[in-house]
Amino acid sequence: QVQLVESGGGLVQAGGSLRLSCLAPGSIFNIYIMAWYRQAPGNQRELVAIITSGDNTNYADSVKGRFTISRDNAKNTVYLNMNSLKPEDTAVYYCNAHLGRYDHWGQGTQVTVSS
Repeated sequence: QVQLVESGGGLVQAGGSLRLSCLAPGSIFNIYIMAWYRQAPGNQRELVAIITSGDNTNYADSVKGRFTISRDNAKNTVYLNMNSLKPEDTAVYYCNAHLGRYDHWGQGTQVTVSS
């Protein structure tokens, strides 16, 4: 069982910043596509940002210009830097590792943005 360990969630005021981290096993980190998803109450899980092993990135339109995904291969860690947070960013954020038919998920970390 592949274990992804997220950290960094919390409560922040609108306009503030948070950084999420996801630690992955070294056996998959360098070859898997890593991503962050989020799920707000009553909503479907949605893709927030994605980064390939070649450091190509893509973002949901709702977070472009505010969020940045990055990876540190030496630490087997992917980050999500979130700036200018809005109340609508409130959700449980999940780390995902994807390769072909394989998908692995973290346990999720709560991000709450107060107005």
